[in-house]
Amino acid sequence: MNPFDLKPQKADKVFTSWNKVLVKPYDKNEVDPYTRTRVILMSGTEFESVRLSNSFTRMCPNNDVRRRLARMRRGEQIQQKRVASLKPANESILEHTIGYEQLAVDLTANLAISEKNSYVKKQLDFALLEDFDHLYRYSDLMELEKGGDPKLLVGSYTEIMPGRPTVAEYRHPSDDVNFYINGYLSDLKTKLNINIITGAEQQTMNFYMNVANLYASPLGRKLYNEIAMIEEQHVTGYGSLKDPTMSWWECLLMNEYAECYLYYSCYKDEKDERIKKIWEMHFEEEVAHLHEAAELLKTYEGKVWQQVLPEGGEFPELLKLRPQKEYIREILKSVRLTGVEEGWEELDKVPDSFRYFNYNSKINGEPRKVGTHTVIEKAIVSLGQDYRVQNAEHPVKALSDRRKDNIDVARVKGK
Repeated sequence: MNPFDLKPQKADKVFTSWNKVLVKPYDKNEVDPYTRTRVILMSGTEFESVRLSNSFTRMCPNNDVRRRLARMRRGEQIQQKRVASLKPANESILEHTIGYEQLAVDLTANLAISEKNSYVKKQLDFALLEDFDHLYRYSDLMELEKGGDPKLLVGSYTEIMPGRPTVAEYRHPSDDVNFYINGYLSDLKTKLNINIITGAEQQTMNFYMNVANLYASPLGRKLYNEIAMIEEQHVTGYGSLKDPTMSWWECLLMNEYAECYLYYSCYKDEKDERIKKIWEMHFEEEVAHLHEAAELLKTYEGKVWQQVLPEGGEFPELLKLRPQKEYIREILKSVRLTGVEEGWEELDKVPDSFRYFNYNSKINGEPRKVGTHTVIEKAIVSLGQDYRVQNAEHPVKALSDRRKDNIDVARVKGK
């Protein structure tokens, strides 16, 4: 599929009445877990598009351009609201959060498996272990507060058990900044992967920042605030992979291309026929946005879209959300890695004076009093052991004890 070969619909066709925007939600008890995660993914993708367009507008002095961006942006807003309306009102903040973390885990794993650039893959694998741990801690909160059944929410697709302990994830900001990837020379799939994961993590960070102090229980509020800080670290890491030398026009084109790719991927992979039609409709609308972005690039920068996408515009292998349990189990073995400037190193190999230790100590204070640990400790006391969904023993022996939350792994040398 090459979206540049398609005839775009009229741009104004996207504008419609509210009864066609606010559609019927899915049934939270019947929905396939990956349909739920696609809804979260595409809502985040639209947020990212609106954010880029608004930032572009604020830096652009040409009101003719700004009017065209406003028209495109209004269409993205309509799409976001349609996607967001698929979430039912009876799906709680915590249930929705389990969907966010399942998406983070399985999306990251699927992107990492498809990634040819070893540096980008390392960043994906590194953050994967942290999102995996977040899924575990939110699931224990749900089981502790009797707020639902995490196993029913994730289905048979995703295991739930500890990753890199959240208390170990707090790194000095200097060690979350990566080298950027040359957008003109890198593989098309790499460019797409960076765009997709940055938008997804940005959406997760924003969600947690917004709901952290709306959550009812004090323990839940702690958990959301603490994990929101880690999501900021992930956004910094992924966002710094994007090429800052690309112009606003080129970024706009790449963003619209990524949206086309994602909606077409969702359309091809979706099981729910009603929602499948929404993905198809949005794909057609995004093709119109893509063609307009190409026209803007040519008019105002004198470049053709082939200079940004020299591969010819044909979609690479489509994104398919699939369980990646064995891959994740293998990556879990690198749980003791930490960030060191633009790279990663085993914690035991960094100097005792390295800034990680001082920063982590300041943020955590007394690790046994932070929410991400307390939720597991309380679950163990209440349930007799922590809540997990796993097919076999944990691949990391230090994290296999279900009656003890190990908060020293990847935080304390020799542990």
